[in-house]
Amino acid sequence: MAGTEVIANSLTPVGPSPFLKGFDLFDFTTRAKTTLRFAIAGEGPPLLLLHGHPQTHVTWRKVAPTLARHFTVIAADLRGYGDSSKPSGGDDHINYSKRVMARDQVELMQALGFERFFVAGHDRGARVAHRMALDHPDAVARVALLDIAPTATMYARTDRVFATRYFWWFFFIQPYPLPERLIGNDPEFFLRAHLGRQNGPADATEPEIFSEYLRCYRDPMTQHAVCEDYRASAGIDLVHDAADDHKRIAAPLLAMWGARSTVGALYDVEQTWLEKALDVKGRALDCGHNLQEECPALVAEELFSFFMS
Repeated sequence: MAGTEVIANSLTPVGPSPFLKGFDLFDFTTRAKTTLRFAIAGEGPPLLLLHGHPQTHVTWRKVAPTLARHFTVIAADLRGYGDSSKPSGGDDHINYSKRVMARDQVELMQALGFERFFVAGHDRGARVAHRMALDHPDAVARVALLDIAPTATMYARTDRVFATRYFWWFFFIQPYPLPERLIGNDPEFFLRAHLGRQNGPADATEPEIFSEYLRCYRDPMTQHAVCEDYRASAGIDLVHDAADDHKRIAAPLLAMWGARSTVGALYDVEQTWLEKALDVKGRALDCGHNLQEECPALVAEELFSFFMS
């Protein structure tokens, strides 16, 4: 496995993953002293998988083992999520800007010996991948974004329908401690309701996986980090996007979305990415928001085809 020597010398082993078959867990500490939990397996070209909210890297459990037959797959918890560190937000929530979150993941890949790699992100992870492709064009060879339109586009085109369907975009950004206190009052109810609104089939997230997500979501530090992530998206991320409005993603980009998701219903997803990137392919899948949990075989097939082309 590429990067094994680096792992043995520099990173902290945690043990076999209980959820990603054939994967091992490690912790990596960035130069900023943020610890990232990640799972790794496979051989071949490096592929970084980034999860969204409210999941962790475990969201890739149905996809990652298949991809590990062809790639060295790294599935990482974003800062603030799962078993990664939950640093304070800092001024303007800068520590949860997608720029900083992307830098974390590039450092991780470099520590594993991968200066250039593929990346696929879902939801919040896709927003990190978007920023990564802009800030680190020499590192990102190809990028796949699952069920998002660009953040600035979605805020600029907000209407009643979007605000109703994606109410948490406007709930999480309220000043501390309002959303944290309300979520913390009954995190299981909030998490179950949130996933219920986004999943297509009710069984897309198995009970044991829900329990794992809930284990992480019960942590008040996670609840605060989630809010900081969204506060950054409504503030400093938009500042960064505006400053880079003239830039286009150079890496080939695959946009996939759920035909029955809010993003799929409200946006011409492929066209929104044609406004942000030079080379875009688009594909709708017959599912809701959580593509990798609802139709994993097709997601794995599409990612394999795209990254190996």
